[in-house]
Amino acid sequence: MKTKFLLIWVFLAVVSNVRAQQEKGIFGPSNWLNNWTEFKPAKADYGEATQILAGNISVDTRLTKKDVYIIQGNVYVTNNAVLTIDPGTVIIGDSDSRGTLIITKGAKIIAEGLETDPIVFTSNKSLKKAGDWGGIIILGEAPINKFGLYTSFNYDDLDPSLTTYGGSSPDGSSGVLKFVRIEYAGKKARGADNFNAILLGGIGNKTILENIMVSYAAGDAFEVFGGEPVMSKMVSYKCNGVDFKFTLGTQAKIDNSLAIRSSYISDSSGSRCLDISSYVRKENIDFTKNQTSVTATNLTMLNDSDNIEADIKAGLVKEAVYVAENTTLVLRKSVISGFKPAVFLDTKIDINDKNLKKIRIEEMYLNNCIGNIFSEGSLNNEDLESYYGNSVFFNLYSKTSNVETFNDFENPRRPDFRLALTKITASTK
Repeated sequence: MKTKFLLIWVFLAVVSNVRAQQEKGIFGPSNWLNNWTEFKPAKADYGEATQILAGNISVDTRLTKKDVYIIQGNVYVTNNAVLTIDPGTVIIGDSDSRGTLIITKGAKIIAEGLETDPIVFTSNKSLKKAGDWGGIIILGEAPINKFGLYTSFNYDDLDPSLTTYGGSSPDGSSGVLKFVRIEYAGKKARGADNFNAILLGGIGNKTILENIMVSYAAGDAFEVFGGEPVMSKMVSYKCNGVDFKFTLGTQAKIDNSLAIRSSYISDSSGSRCLDISSYVRKENIDFTKNQTSVTATNLTMLNDSDNIEADIKAGLVKEAVYVAENTTLVLRKSVISGFKPAVFLDTKIDINDKNLKKIRIEEMYLNNCIGNIFSEGSLNNEDLESYYGNSVFFNLYSKTSNVETFNDFENPRRPDFRLALTKITASTK
């Protein structure tokens, strides 16, 4: 009887250990990308627009599935109004007028799609490409780290009086985005770089951000200025800019999320999966306030390349993660596959015990990277490799193809990017 009990205990311990190991990167009992995502959006037919969205929306408004809506110019939801979007609704961004949806501070968006009936924002072009339209801007009343309580976006033709964000309400809500796709956003702005597919300014932690997919954005996919966002099951697919960018004192949590980069469409001037900074201009920052702190758990960051070694040699591949000075990052149980290197630390970060305690990189799976963790501009990373390679961090290293690394990498419509540890061999060095 004792022997039987011991065997059962050993079996359960092994199963539990395997399960724990497999929960690096995105995870779940089933592939949560199924049904609501679209990896071939250029082939999707969403129909012609039947309703126009233009000007200001100042009263509670509902968009329904029976109509297809087109955003013309800058459309502001103002006056504490609530914009509700039914599951399955399609909203098209007008290219000629740089269609952009702005949820102003105090207003809300309730875009709660379903797994089998997602809400879609896309381009009005017959031949769709990155940057066809503007994107979505959501503004809230949570803290930022600039002097004063709030600031505004003051570029292109946005109205600065309607783009203020920031305040003293970290637990505020700007609404719900759930089972939403945003395709081909990020149009070039006058006097700036590009709009971002989704821009969050001062968003409170009661805002629900789950199951959002950004595809083929010309700017950044997700850019967060301040606030306390809680993000889960985010997907950034083949975007030109940064996949997940956090700055201006953001206190963010992001988990179970995916970034897929392409060597051939990335912006050569700083495109990466994860970008952590505390400011754009140091002179504008109040250092008595919280600086940017991000807890990122179970992220999968991969480079979709047929020949990663050749792409790296050609200079088409850069780092996956960039960490600037005066920030805190906890990056745990995540997968980084196919980058040069995996992580860059800003050259202004002194490599000492105090600073490294603020940059925790642990329980990672680092695969097929040319170098793992470097200081920017340094050719020698022995100190960092020794530090993060210590067994107390439980970081694993491997050299395997994407096909071997993930459950179903080559599936064109329903890929599965969960880690397939049964197919690969990892080491602690």
